[in-house]
Amino acid sequence: MTLLLALLVYAAAMVTANLVVAAFGPVVTPINAFVLIGLDLSLRDWLHVRLKRWQMLALIAVTGVLTWLLNPAAGLIAVASAVAFTAAALADWLVFVRVRGAWLKRANVSNLAGAAVDSLLFPTIAFGALLPHIVLAQFVAKVAGGALWAWLLQRWLKPGASDL
Repeated sequence: MTLLLALLVYAAAMVTANLVVAAFGPVVTPINAFVLIGLDLSLRDWLHVRLKRWQMLALIAVTGVLTWLLNPAAGLIAVASAVAFTAAALADWLVFVRVRGAWLKRANVSNLAGAAVDSLLFPTIAFGALLPHIVLAQFVAKVAGGALWAWLLQRWLKPGASDL
């Protein structure tokens, strides 16, 4: 049941993030990045140790498409989100599976890669221009939010020794 709930929260966080940005524009992206994208980055890492590689790849692909399908009215925001989400998820995954050590370390290191990719791609595609202050604010917020969510997930969901 915990796995199903994690999958649902993972998808819901992305859709909610898109709708908030579509409604309020780039000014809300750093807050959104801290709360919802930070959760997404860390929850994805929690799922990494529970799913097979092909399942994780399928989840990334399906959720990227779902991100757009559930809110196409958001227009370019939805497209930017699907592209950035999928690219960031792949970057996060590639780093997570290569880093060794405790789950919390792996999550935070891989979150750096995911946050960098997402922070650069999303606002550039969504708003049609490179916005360095938005990119930097999003990156910092995603890394900080990801670290907080990783710590909370570690405490609440207790990744075990088999997760190392």
